[in-house]
Amino acid sequence: MEGPQQPLLNYTVEAIGPLSCTKEGIYLVGGALSGTAYIWDVTSGKLLKTWTAHYKSVDHIIFSNDDSLLISGSIDGMICVWSMISLLDVEETESSNPLLHCLSGHMSSITGLLATTCSCFSILISSSLDGTCKVWDFITGRLMQTQGYPLAITCITLHQGEHILFCGAKNGTIIVNMLDIGLEQGPNFMIREDKSLELTGHMGAITAMASSRTCLISSSEDCTICIWDVIGWTITRRFDLQKWKVTNLVVIPRSPAFSASNNTRELKRYIVSPLDKCPLQISRYKETTTLLSLCRLFKEKQTYIDLRSTGLLRQNMFGSQKTDMPMTMTIEMKVETNIENRSWGIKMAKHVIVMNRQLKSRLLDMIRCRLLCTNKIHSQKTARKKLKIKSISLEGEN
Repeated sequence: MEGPQQPLLNYTVEAIGPLSCTKEGIYLVGGALSGTAYIWDVTSGKLLKTWTAHYKSVDHIIFSNDDSLLISGSIDGMICVWSMISLLDVEETESSNPLLHCLSGHMSSITGLLATTCSCFSILISSSLDGTCKVWDFITGRLMQTQGYPLAITCITLHQGEHILFCGAKNGTIIVNMLDIGLEQGPNFMIREDKSLELTGHMGAITAMASSRTCLISSSEDCTICIWDVIGWTITRRFDLQKWKVTNLVVIPRSPAFSASNNTRELKRYIVSPLDKCPLQISRYKETTTLLSLCRLFKEKQTYIDLRSTGLLRQNMFGSQKTDMPMTMTIEMKVETNIENRSWGIKMAKHVIVMNRQLKSRLLDMIRCRLLCTNKIHSQKTARKKLKIKSISLEGEN
């Protein structure tokens, strides 16, 4: 079995705080202290998009479960829901506004964002230093529930498979609460404190939490990590780092690359490139248009959104003509061709508009010149006529 790959260091234009990646590892999104957000294509390293997501620092950023929406939270308590398709739109027309909702309800900095699905709702759970956790339907932007606590909430996580919400507090306690989305409660609904359970084991503020089906992992500013049994709510293991505090925790499930029968590993090559610091300048005459396509990463039945250039698309089309072309590839080529034709049509329409303006300007200049010439000829004729009349009158007097 091969060892871990060497990490690839990247230095961006400004310091990046929160990071989030799509499930297939295609797109990487980062938020900066300036409020600017960045989108990279991980495989090519290209910086696809930069935009002002918030007026203040971006504290948290996540994807929805289907990677179609991007959700960001700021230090000013504002939460924004963005459409990934609109963010990656090549034309960037005014009709395709990427901002879907601005969720304002927190009075302090956002400390956690969780996206999940429950029955017919797409649920977003947010936490803040104002001591509240709010449950939103981020498709409609409606506030569904509010959970209030006497302490500032520093991080949150959900138990896998159960509607149990873990809230890490500033004093080091972990509040366990049942998350009942099915209740038809109004925006001012408050969970009673007698329904919650408090876990004590840390001496500092909770900095990060992660959960699996059997355990909860928490870290604190006291430089300790605790593993909790979710059945008996007891600490089964404790790690004392002594020097550094943990800022993030992730539970990685067993990789499907390992076969359960013979513990062999099927290698899947995945290319990672250095990330660009700024978008590349595109030549007007030798342009490579970036298109939106639906492709397959591996041979699994999982699709993702990817950006491919027209040159690479033509290479794929030429290579696919040598083999049996599947139906999905045929559909992809038709979609790519339609998008390319649409881009070409828009550019030609803009070119015609510019030509029309130039022709109008030229026509006005010609009319102006004609009028000036006509007035000049008319004045000359009038002057000659007056001179002739004057000469005739002088001859008559003589």
